[in-house]
Amino acid sequence: MDTSKRDRSGNNLLRHTILSCMAALGIAAMTIGAMAGSASAQSLLERIKNGDTIRFGFTNGPPAAYPGPNNEPLGLVNAMTLDVLKKMGTTKVESVVTDWGSLLPGLQAGRFDIITGGMYIKPERCRNVLFSDPISRARDSLIVLKGNPEGLHSFEDVRDKGLVLVTGSGYTSVAVAQKLGFADDKIMQVAGGPEIAQAVKTGRAAAGSTDFFDAKKIVEKNDSLETADPFTSSSPREYAAIAFPLSEQATVDAFNAVLKDYMGSDEMMASVGKYGYEKVNLPDGTPAAEACKL
Repeated sequence: MDTSKRDRSGNNLLRHTILSCMAALGIAAMTIGAMAGSASAQSLLERIKNGDTIRFGFTNGPPAAYPGPNNEPLGLVNAMTLDVLKKMGTTKVESVVTDWGSLLPGLQAGRFDIITGGMYIKPERCRNVLFSDPISRARDSLIVLKGNPEGLHSFEDVRDKGLVLVTGSGYTSVAVAQKLGFADDKIMQVAGGPEIAQAVKTGRAAAGSTDFFDAKKIVEKNDSLETADPFTSSSPREYAAIAFPLSEQATVDAFNAVLKDYMGSDEMMASVGKYGYEKVNLPDGTPAAEACKL
C-alpha cells in the first residue's frame, strides 16, 4: 500500500475541511455584521414605529422635565413627548438625565435620541439640531404685592413710576429692562425665585420679573403676592420645542404631523395641567423654521 498517497489524500481532506469551516465562519460573521449594520442604520422613525426604546435626554428641571423615583421621565415636556410617541408607535422610553450644557453634545454623540428638556429654539441651536414645531411659548409674569397697590401692568409702568424691578441675574428681563431705559439702580438682580419674592415682599422692589411657571409657584407659596393681571410683556418671542439630531428630518416631520392635532387638545391639557401648563402657554402657530430666525 502506498502510504504516501494515503497521507496526501488525508491532508487534502483535512485542508478542505478547515477551509470549508473558515468560509462558513466568514459568511456567518458577514451575516452578523450586516445585521448589526442594518440595526444601527435604522432611523429614529423606524425605531419608533417598531416600538423600540427611545432615550429622552433632559436636565432635572421641573416643571418642564425631571426624573421620577424610578428614573421615569416626568414633567410637562416629557408628558407631551410620551403622548406623541405613543401615537407614533412606541411606549418604551428611557431617561438620560444630564446637565444643561451636555444636552446638545449628548444628542450629537448619540447618548440619547431626543432632547425633552423644553429647550428654546435659537438660531445658533438650529444649526446643530432639528426642532419640532413649538410646544409652548415662553411668557414672563410680573409679581407684585397683593392688590397691586402701584397699579403695575408692564415693565413700562415700573419704569415710568421710577420704581425698582427685581429679577434673576442673567435673566432675559435684565436686557429687556435695560433696553427700555431703566436706570441701573432701578434693576435689582438676585439669585432666583425665592429672592425675587423676598425683595417684593419686603418692599425693596415694587415688582419682580420671572417666567410664568416660576411666578406661579412663587405666588402659590406667598399669600402676600400675586401676578399682575393683565400684564403686557416686553420680552421677545421665545418658543420651546423637542430637539432631534440633524439627520432625522423624516422623524421630525412625522412628529410634527401628530403634534399638530395634539396641541391644545383635551388629552394634552389633561397630561400637562398637573404641571401648571395652561392654555395661555400654548404656542401661537409659529413653525420651527420661522422660530429659528427670531
